[in-house]
Amino acid sequence: MSKPQPVQEFIMMQTTPGRSPRRKRLRAVGAVALGALFVVSAFSQGRCRDGYGTQGCPLPQELATAPIPPVFASTGWKTVALEHITFEMPDYQKEAAFYIALMGWKLRSDDGHQAVLDIGAFGSAIFKQVPGQKSAVVTNFCFVIQPWNAKSVEAELTKRGLTPVRDDDGKGFESFHVKDPDGFDLQISNGQGLAKRRAGPATAKLSTPAPFEPTGWNTVWLDHFSYNAANYKKTASFYTNLLGWKETYDEGSQHELMMGDVGDIIIRGGNQNDPHFGQSGDAPSRRARIDHISFGIAPWDTDGVKAELEKRGLGARVDTSTRDDIHVAAFKSYHTQTPNAYNLQISYVTHDNRLALPNAVKPKLSGSH
Repeated sequence: MSKPQPVQEFIMMQTTPGRSPRRKRLRAVGAVALGALFVVSAFSQGRCRDGYGTQGCPLPQELATAPIPPVFASTGWKTVALEHITFEMPDYQKEAAFYIALMGWKLRSDDGHQAVLDIGAFGSAIFKQVPGQKSAVVTNFCFVIQPWNAKSVEAELTKRGLTPVRDDDGKGFESFHVKDPDGFDLQISNGQGLAKRRAGPATAKLSTPAPFEPTGWNTVWLDHFSYNAANYKKTASFYTNLLGWKETYDEGSQHELMMGDVGDIIIRGGNQNDPHFGQSGDAPSRRARIDHISFGIAPWDTDGVKAELEKRGLGARVDTSTRDDIHVAAFKSYHTQTPNAYNLQISYVTHDNRLALPNAVKPKLSGSH
């Protein structure tokens, strides 16, 4: 008899002979409940960081971290730059003034409907005015890929079952929009847009006054997007094979990927290896969202950053991922809220220590079973 696969073994554990009918029913109910909990709670950070076979992460390690078949063949493309992140919000000027004063971003343009800002030296943010919206929402991100040939890129996207929508500016910028497995708007481009224009100085002036005294901080790194997906393994496979992003670790409820030398992304969500995946009825249809973004700043002083936030009337919620004291933790960060109620995370992570977060979590997994 062949050895059962991980999914089969997990199901067999729930139906072991010799149990009383009542106890078997309780185990079955408990398994379904834990499975549903796994799907739901996987949207928060690192549900398996404290071990497998636990309430937050009921699957055994072998099953939780088992790979899935690639969603399609690799394109061979590389992600080389962040073209832009698009935010929609009720008051874009207040948001722009906040990031300029707190994070050192520079205003490149403001047309009365949207502002374009430089994120340090590595990316751009587009803040769009959407009246009636309750809070800021990330609706799109755009990356520069190589090699670029518009016809070839369109053909490769179509070959993989995607429906590329052309979006050029008539001035040399070329791009395509596609939907990822969660319906999120991914844009890929040739780098002749904002990425190119960042070479010149950003000298625009904002009409809205600064909300407080500038901190003097510089945004130096895109620490991570926190991306909530329905099926995190499928979404991670999509981006690794389409844009050449590299895996760091698959923890069982999330996967961190390196987006070239642009930054990192944590893709969180339900685990398709869970035999109860989707049974709660909401996970597969959950809308994708980037619930927060973490930016690395310099200079970093653990107590000083907290003091500067609080001096400006802002919250400073500690996040070390591992529950260690922030002064000794391998990963150091604070969460605060922007004027349009977006969850902004500020960390000490730079390009040189970009794996601080996965390395902080990963050692705890080695002894789990």
